Amino acid sequence: MGLLTGLSPEIRQYLVVTGNYWAFTLTDGALRMLVVLYFHGLGYSPLNIAMLFLFYEIFGVVTNLIGGWLGARLGLNKTMNIGLFMQIVALGMLLVPAAALTIPWVMAAQALSGIAKDLNKMSAKSSIKLLVPADAQGQLYKWVAILTGSKNALKGAGFFLGGALLTLLGFQYAILCMAVGLLLVWIFSLFNLKRDLGKAKNKPKFTEIFSKSQAVNTLSAARLFLFGARDVWFVVALPVYLASTFGWDHWYVGGFLALWVIAYGVVQAFAPRLTGKNQGKVPDGRSALGWAVLLSVVPACIALAISYDFHAANILVGGLMLFGALFAINSSLHSYLIVSYASEDGVSLDVGFYYMANAMGRLIGTVLSGWVYQLYGMAACLWISAVFIALAALISVKLPRHQQA
Repeated sequence: MGLLTGLSPEIRQYLVVTGNYWAFTLTDGALRMLVVLYFHGLGYSPLNIAMLFLFYEIFGVVTNLIGGWLGARLGLNKTMNIGLFMQIVALGMLLVPAAALTIPWVMAAQALSGIAKDLNKMSAKSSIKLLVPADAQGQLYKWVAILTGSKNALKGAGFFLGGALLTLLGFQYAILCMAVGLLLVWIFSLFNLKRDLGKAKNKPKFTEIFSKSQAVNTLSAARLFLFGARDVWFVVALPVYLASTFGWDHWYVGGFLALWVIAYGVVQAFAPRLTGKNQGKVPDGRSALGWAVLLSVVPACIALAISYDFHAANILVGGLMLFGALFAINSSLHSYLIVSYASEDGVSLDVGFYYMANAMGRLIGTVLSGWVYQLYGMAACLWISAVFIALAALISVKLPRHQQA
């Protein structure tokens, strides 16, 4: 705390917001892995497991729209605290006896968790716009990349934590540990998030939740297909495939996916260097197009290897690593572009609309991940992923080529 007192009030507030976001992300990743592995162990089909996350993604879509409006009216500190509390309630709902963990009950808990997660994400991402001068686009890109990369690294650690806690403590005790930890973070947040960061000078009307910016709308459409392409094979199909086809136990599945997401987060954090920031370059629509085209090749190659049984295991693992690196760069580019495009007054409105599209992509990908995998297998999920990325690239053609300072 002594170190924090020497910083400006704005930076101190942002560090608290970021710390809360990190704590939330850790529990969110662990909860997802716990639910997938626990209910797979109970004999649930891939489609049923995907349905457990249906409300999580649906309410994420709604939350990003309304949450951006609330953040502009109430302040990002309030939306952050509301999100933390709702995640604690969601975890508490899963502490009921095992017989009561029916699909509707778990879906309801996941709905609360989805609302909580997107309130936190919107609050953290919107804050950066208010801390960086409008003419410092390189610095803005750097800080967005660091926040996004560190978040995903912690989400990967959460995957590992979920698999480890399930093995060591069982489902309910694992949930209890996370709920207690997040409760302590929430109490700290109540006493330290005091400023109305992000509150718009002019109170936006509810009808203004939809973006009027062509650049924001185009980027949002590309984001929808980009994240649908990831989740169509990563959310349900991949962990179930690793457990059923390769015979991996909870430790191996959770650990492998954790390392993947951690590495993915590290690449995101270094994306500015990989895309030419050191040479004075900041990304624009051309950058988003080029990296998306490159990414689309990877799932297609993995699908061919699985379809023809050509070193399928090795190519899947290696291809997943390459996909993660390229996807991380694509995601980091998008995260910078939305913060750059967003209007400074009421920034959370544009950011919320953009992450609504992100949540819609995850929703589509999650449902398809369980349904397509159950009916047609892993290769079909990968082909859909390749098509979705190609669509994201096609949409990116309309993005502005040069950023305005």
